[in-house]
Amino acid sequence: MTRNPLSKKATALAPSGIRKFFDIVSEMEDAISLGVGEPDFDTPWRVREEGIYSLERGRTFYTSNAGLKELKVEISRYLERTIHVNYDYNSEVLVTVGGSEAIDLAFRAMLDPGDEVLIPQPSYVSYLPCAVLADGVPVTIPLQHKNAFKLTREELETAITPRTKILVLPFPNNPTGSVMTREDLEPIAQAVIEHDLYVVSDEIYSELTYNGAHCSIASLPGMRDRTLVINGFSKGFAMTGWRLGYVCGPAPIVEQMTKIHQYAIMCAPTTSQYAAVEALRNCGKDVEQMRESYNQRRRFLMNEFRKMGMECFEPYGAFYAFPSIREFGMTSEEFATRLLQEEKVAVVPGTAFGDCGEGFLRISYAYSLADLKEALGRLEKFVSRLRG
Repeated sequence: MTRNPLSKKATALAPSGIRKFFDIVSEMEDAISLGVGEPDFDTPWRVREEGIYSLERGRTFYTSNAGLKELKVEISRYLERTIHVNYDYNSEVLVTVGGSEAIDLAFRAMLDPGDEVLIPQPSYVSYLPCAVLADGVPVTIPLQHKNAFKLTREELETAITPRTKILVLPFPNNPTGSVMTREDLEPIAQAVIEHDLYVVSDEIYSELTYNGAHCSIASLPGMRDRTLVINGFSKGFAMTGWRLGYVCGPAPIVEQMTKIHQYAIMCAPTTSQYAAVEALRNCGKDVEQMRESYNQRRRFLMNEFRKMGMECFEPYGAFYAFPSIREFGMTSEEFATRLLQEEKVAVVPGTAFGDCGEGFLRISYAYSLADLKEALGRLEKFVSRLRG
């Protein structure tokens, strides 16, 4: 009998619930997808131009494992400007292949078998499987619609055990669009310090907030040396295909993450790193224009939901809305499947982001207003039919 070549750990992982509907809609004529979390803007021209220029100059070799010095310096300066935390570019900054690699590295560098990772949900699909692959024990914290899907200290305290080591803070949040202000974060920081925990703060949407500036928990007293700040260029700078992210945090943790990165990856793409230097130095206005456009679309979506009587708390971050479909008496999967079949509009069931997403849909507004108007018109027809 042939030995099974597959590991039990890998085969037990569920595939991403986000891609399922995207794969179907890609083969469906006249369908509109509001399912993928990818900016519809082209990467700013000056960033593309810098990438082209770096190739023309023959800059096609490995960089240092942790990344180009110029880029690490710019990342450090950028975070000092934006979240008001200073990092030593030489020992506290690591350039990664997207923010997702940084999440994976963080868990692999910090977790021993049996260590618990607290994961508020609904949230990005990678946290839980990455924790499992690092031999950690994921412990989910269901967030509540009545709290605008923010994490409260009470919810956190209830989930903490003697084995708890890491808290994931996924804000601004994918899929809900929820944000946490400084006032929201202060009691969380107090609990983290009291229980001697560490935080993996995924701030990939930090450039996309619509009701005041983003606040990082790393900027709160006592939290800098307990927090890994993960960010990147995919969302705010419209650079998804460039596959570039970074992590900043305490030197002892970043050192171990760099060691794993060294063996698994070597270094992030060289062309992308040169382009990212230009992004951080000179593309603030481009980011602002994209944010203004997303905000316009966000307001349009909220207005349409109100008109059709769909309940949806107001999201102030990222580019997602998370409307409730509980009134229709069907699962999120059933609703999304019928909407795709009957009106050719693809959205993502809330359960793709955790069981507590049941009764909700993730709708991305990283699409043109024309597409959003057409898709919301089809959604309104579908909802009207369901109500009879």
